[in-house]
Amino acid sequence: MNITHSRFVTLPVADQDRAKDFYVNTLGFEVLIDQQAGPIRWIQVGPKGAQTSFVLATAEMGFTPGSAKGIMLETSALDADCAQLVGAGVTVEGPEQFPWGRQANLTDPDGNTLTLAAAQPNGS
Repeated sequence: MNITHSRFVTLPVADQDRAKDFYVNTLGFEVLIDQQAGPIRWIQVGPKGAQTSFVLATAEMGFTPGSAKGIMLETSALDADCAQLVGAGVTVEGPEQFPWGRQANLTDPDGNTLTLAAAQPNGS
């Protein structure tokens, strides 16, 4: 096998503009693609420089808004990011210490759950 990385993760959303606002203006992601393809609007966002991005997909594309769970995002500043999210009105649970590291949970406007994890010293 020659798989090198995940290209994108699908985030099922009800309102693409609201989701785009959250991921870009609240989480600081970049818009990589925002274009209309017939009846479908393709919006792809991601952290600056990341290999994996996120597609904000609607029910018209066959997805159930809010059904994504267990998506983990790594941060180099967990406490500061959590404080900034709370300041922006996002409900954040944690951060908490687990045997595998520190992390905090949040939910996007559509109910997709995300985990912010502190970067590990060994890079894993």
